Amino acid sequence: MNILFVHQNFPGQYRHLAGHLAAVPGNRVVFITQRVNAALPGVRTLVYKPLRKATEHLHHYLRDTETGVLNAQAVARVGLDLRNSGFIPDVMVGHNGWGEIWYLKDVFPQAPLLGYFEFFYRLSGTDVGFDPSEKQSVDTAPRIRTKNLGNLLGLQAADCGQCPTGWQKSTYPPLYRSKLRVVHEGIDSDLAIPDAQARLRVPGSDLELSAGDEVLTYAARNLEPYRGFPSFMRSLPAILAARPRVQVLIVGGDEVSYGARLPEGQSYRQQMLNELGDSFDQRRVHFVGKLPYPDFLKVLQISRVHVYLTYPFVLSWSMLEAMAAGCLVVASRTAPVEEVIRDGENGLLVDFFSPAEIAAQVIAGLAEPAHFAQLRVRARQQIVDTYDLKRICLPAQLQLIAQVAALA
Repeated sequence: MNILFVHQNFPGQYRHLAGHLAAVPGNRVVFITQRVNAALPGVRTLVYKPLRKATEHLHHYLRDTETGVLNAQAVARVGLDLRNSGFIPDVMVGHNGWGEIWYLKDVFPQAPLLGYFEFFYRLSGTDVGFDPSEKQSVDTAPRIRTKNLGNLLGLQAADCGQCPTGWQKSTYPPLYRSKLRVVHEGIDSDLAIPDAQARLRVPGSDLELSAGDEVLTYAARNLEPYRGFPSFMRSLPAILAARPRVQVLIVGGDEVSYGARLPEGQSYRQQMLNELGDSFDQRRVHFVGKLPYPDFLKVLQISRVHVYLTYPFVLSWSMLEAMAAGCLVVASRTAPVEEVIRDGENGLLVDFFSPAEIAAQVIAGLAEPAHFAQLRVRARQQIVDTYDLKRICLPAQLQLIAQVAALA
């Protein structure tokens, strides 16, 4: 079978799926991406580059759409070269988020297309309007409506869609939900495991921490409001005052993945440090940046309490990995989290906007680890039963691929 993947940040959600398919004798797997110098065994990568950036003074409603069009055009040109070389996909698989799949069916009209759909923007019930301090204007509704142009183009182009969670599927209008299947890409629970012998030398210091030490952890791709970073930071003075031996590890970069950008040279990390000043012992708070995956797993394995906070938005892999590693997760009482964590059963839920509530639950978890031992066990079991890569999610993805390929 010939399989064509598309994702600008190779391999994205397709690391395990593309690698598995490439290992099957007789399969030919091609991956179109913007990322250079990246590889998976058996996968042929083709790099595309948009001809230009979006128009500088274009109406701001349309910047994402024009960027998507430029990506889609560039991918289509690579597809034309593939077609001319004799490669015709039996099935095409790609992420819709950056427009790359929009014109694939115009190049390969007979090849079924499975699109990956993460989130449909809405005026209420999701990220927009979640923070009561954010001001909405008459511009907000039309901007959000227009932002979904790319979603609608992708839904029209794809023969079938994949959503990673049920809540994320629910953000899509009812008209399109029959086209969408809930299949998560999976967590490798053979790799993300509890380890009572885990040890980590904290990057940039001489401090070595071990499983069993009093360690509080927080992780996000970037330290920003969408992932509750300000609320977490505001909880630290009370936590550090109550627990004089706790060490805090904060994983994440200073860029902004979601939401409002800061002025050049500023970061939410520095903003929060400026706000909190000397209200907490900064010597026990360690910003470790972005870590290699094995080190990130060590962070989870030595964690006594792990905090995960999010807007009603795309659910992070890191929360599921923390559960797989047997963490006691203190998480926000928001819809994407509540699909996975049941308060008092396999984790603890708190008000996203309440540093006091976050601190109280973290302090309890740090003080009485034995009391919460079963929550950690049930957290891991939830991942093994529902999100396990090899036994549940990868087989479900392969079944979905076969179903879509049969549409030809």
